[in-house]
Amino acid sequence: MDNLTTHLKNPPHWLIHPPGNLFLNHLNSYRQTLQTYPTPPRICLAESDPIKFLAAFFASLLHNAPLFLCHPQWTPQEWQSVLELTQPQIIWGISPPPPTFPPTPTPQLPPQAIMIPTGGSSGKIRFAIHTWETLTHAVEGFYHYFNQQPVCSLCLLPLYHVSGLMQGIRAFLTQGKLAIYNYSDLKKALTNNNLFAPLLSHNWQDFFISLVPTQLQFILEHNPQWLQQFKTVLVGGASTPNALLEQAYHHQINLALTYGMTETAAQIATLKPRDFLNKIWCSGQTLPHAKITLQSPQNPIIQIESSALYWGYYPHGTEQAKIFITDDLGKINPEGYLSIFGRNSQKIITGGENVFPPEIEQIIFQTNCVQDICIIGLPDAKWGEIVTAIYVPKSGDITPEIIQAKIAPLLSPFKHPKRWLVRAKIPRNAQGKINYPDLKQWATNQ
Repeated sequence: MDNLTTHLKNPPHWLIHPPGNLFLNHLNSYRQTLQTYPTPPRICLAESDPIKFLAAFFASLLHNAPLFLCHPQWTPQEWQSVLELTQPQIIWGISPPPPTFPPTPTPQLPPQAIMIPTGGSSGKIRFAIHTWETLTHAVEGFYHYFNQQPVCSLCLLPLYHVSGLMQGIRAFLTQGKLAIYNYSDLKKALTNNNLFAPLLSHNWQDFFISLVPTQLQFILEHNPQWLQQFKTVLVGGASTPNALLEQAYHHQINLALTYGMTETAAQIATLKPRDFLNKIWCSGQTLPHAKITLQSPQNPIIQIESSALYWGYYPHGTEQAKIFITDDLGKINPEGYLSIFGRNSQKIITGGENVFPPEIEQIIFQTNCVQDICIIGLPDAKWGEIVTAIYVPKSGDITPEIIQAKIAPLLSPFKHPKRWLVRAKIPRNAQGKINYPDLKQWATNQ
């Protein structure tokens, strides 16, 4: 708590965009509202304005009010399920606000509880319980790993998401610089080649930037020179195709592939840029605040121990998790480098053979025939499951036969898709993750 109150006494010089001169006014306004409640109220924070978001975030922490970070553009159905779960007394950022709920007993929560939304590939919204302490441990692990303090960040990701939130907290705790822009502003500047736009004209050489693979691809296609100036380009949220890594390597981008999730307060393993430029392509080594192990050589499911682990999912978390068992499959080499080669739940067993979609997706990406690709398994009476490719072709004359001919020497026959389905677009969320249940249902209907 000391670092929180100390940093909030002064004007937020760490906020360089949007200018933080209104921050303290908003902070005091939110605090005055909270002082009218006899006990700390449950708050849903859905503020799209970054200054107001950060002011409300810190006001809630100072008053120990249970805080739920929310997406301002959730659908009515999503909001209904969230409100039934959280039953907030205050909702900030939605106009007109959804109905609030009368005071009800708050489940036992740790001090300064921060509930961060996560859906993974299921599409169902749930909240991972974190605290100011767990997020602080994650920041400490980050700056020790990179030997970098202060940490300056250009944030293009939403603050309600853990990967956006942690950029703000790193800058806040280390008194680095933080610039927050909407990704659409960058796309407009790059598309129009507006060299005078603040995003393009500013000197970012001391800054980290965090991207998901789809954002990395767009920037590399429009202005790779802009990315070359960054101290480190963190990439995570979804697997990054080898073809995209080759493109980043060609332009000598200081790329850092990351591995982490909401439950771990963002990254717990990261590939340092020097390793990327030496063509060591994997998820890197473990940050000092964490430990990564595999369940067994025969069952290489990734397990995580960390001082930044969550307290479970709301409302059932009563103590900090000691170990988090993921759904990811990986391997760790003698030097401690982590490689992810699939998800246990997405493993396809076809004719008794194990198939991992990321391997096939990367090979198909390398053919340069598709804009996007997703490999899933569908039930089949003969094979148990059949490997199914859902793809977005780069042009109308690309056929499955053309792709199959190119991948034939690169993949074992049992790994070849037996069914090919064309889509105009593969649905992904803002972090590039696919809603697999919905996509499987669509493929089944086809």
